[in-house]
Amino acid sequence: MEIGITEQSGTQVVALEGEVDLQTSPQLREALLKCITDGKPITVEMSAVSYIDSSGVASLVEAFQAARNKNLNFSLAAINEAPLRVLKLARLDGVFVIHENLADALSGN
Repeated sequence: MEIGITEQSGTQVVALEGEVDLQTSPQLREALLKCITDGKPITVEMSAVSYIDSSGVASLVEAFQAARNKNLNFSLAAINEAPLRVLKLARLDGVFVIHENLADALSGN
């Protein structure tokens, strides 16, 4: 998995690429929690994520809760079908704010 972090329109965009699994989820967790300490809204862009397992989902949930505790917006954008299916099975599609694409996330739609 590769993680790219940029700032766009005052939002930290965390772009993920590859598989988010037991081996890579600690790296994701660390990156997301570091972004939260910066105090800006966060959008996780997942268009290049081919797979996510429960450890990856747990990293997203932990970051979501940490952001919420600091009153920061935390959203997901452009999720591919396989990772979205995992989020739906865990009923997290109703918990996370999910945008169809990054442009919608950055514009607040």
